[in-house]
Amino acid sequence: QTYANAIKPSQPQSKSLPLKQIAYLHGEPHIIWKGEEVDNISNENLQYAVIGKFSYGWSDIQELRKLVTKQCELEGEVNIGLLSNRYILIRATLLEDYISLISKPQLSITHKYWSYPMRTLKWDPLFNLEEETSIAIAWISFPSLPPNFFGKEAIFSLAAAVEKLLQVDMATQNKMRPSCARVKVEVDLMGDFPKRINM
Repeated sequence: QTYANAIKPSQPQSKSLPLKQIAYLHGEPHIIWKGEEVDNISNENLQYAVIGKFSYGWSDIQELRKLVTKQCELEGEVNIGLLSNRYILIRATLLEDYISLISKPQLSITHKYWSYPMRTLKWDPLFNLEEETSIAIAWISFPSLPPNFFGKEAIFSLAAAVEKLLQVDMATQNKMRPSCARVKVEVDLMGDFPKRINM
């Protein structure tokens, strides 16, 4: 190998992306993804995604990006984009920001002496702008739970029997309220969830 070849910058190897096979149905391209593949796609910066729904339209997305980040007191990086003139997609990078946004059913974004109500909704791959989502955030309680079950493993297991755990309240974490444990969960209001859990 010559000196010139040794110092020559190497060409970056370009990775080829595996493309889905395209089928044609009635002359139109048709692509099929499996549920697991859709889940993998959704995990690309969308696991902490929240929809912001305004009662009235909003035109200046640049201004809105600054206002939402500041007025919602978001700590991490966020990516905010316009879905339509009344809906924005907020991609948070921190779980804490996601929980903070989704836990408040309505926020007010103030701009030029006007207050614009914004509802927050959980984003999911089947989200449709024309339909209301059935996903909600709720605090659930486990009254009379013996204090020895206030550990993380027990609390997380109990919450998993209901829905997806988001947060354990501070009094439960610190074991300051032994009469009752409380957790914040994501629930599907259209689904069936238990009123009690047997241990």
